Amino acid sequence: MSDPRIIVALDFPNAEYALSLTAKLDPTWCRVKVGKELFTAAGPHLIEKLMGKGFEVFLDLKFHDIPGTVANACRAAVALGVWMINVHALGGRRMLSAAREAVPPDSTKLIAVTLLTSMEQCDLDELGVNGDPHDVVQRLALLTQDCGLDGVVCSPREAAELREMMGPGFCLVTPGVRPADASLDDQKRVSTPRQAIQNGADYLVIGRPITQASDPVSMLRRLNDEIDEVRNSS
Repeated sequence: MSDPRIIVALDFPNAEYALSLTAKLDPTWCRVKVGKELFTAAGPHLIEKLMGKGFEVFLDLKFHDIPGTVANACRAAVALGVWMINVHALGGRRMLSAAREAVPPDSTKLIAVTLLTSMEQCDLDELGVNGDPHDVVQRLALLTQDCGLDGVVCSPREAAELREMMGPGFCLVTPGVRPADASLDDQKRVSTPRQAIQNGADYLVIGRPITQASDPVSMLRRLNDEIDEVRNSS
């Protein structure tokens, strides 16, 4: 697969678990995501090891700070050679623009988180954020696009409207993807891989359904087959 659509979330407490899993996976069938827990435990050395095995890495650290700090963090991430990094759209225009200036075009993909898929209406109400989740996601996505970033992280349920609004060139990365028979865990706004691709998602972040499966390789193959069926029928 020249452009695998599944990003396997390596949400592990240490490098050993991550390397044990990736030793079973084919980097032509998936990319991998390293988030805060694993990066804090294992650091840049793990990123180098994963890339050395042929995996393209989404470094999911969700930078959210003053513009200068975020710009410097983005430069450091680009220097690692990772495939994709992200920032929080809630950091605002100046922060997003600083991140864009720090990441050269046609290098590392730069996307922004809109709303975490664990958040729902009651969370927005408690924070005093106006609008329902769909409204907030759309506002943040438009801001992100206006600042020149490559795309956003969004719920698969919001992907269809965003694809229509943002056009075909804007990258949509969707966590909260679960096979129809899987547990929802702590996700709220979720869908199946088939639904996410039909809704216009480019890449699907999938963690526990693969990493905790009795046979992760078979599960990855099953999900890729489901995605291919949708893409071939469109």
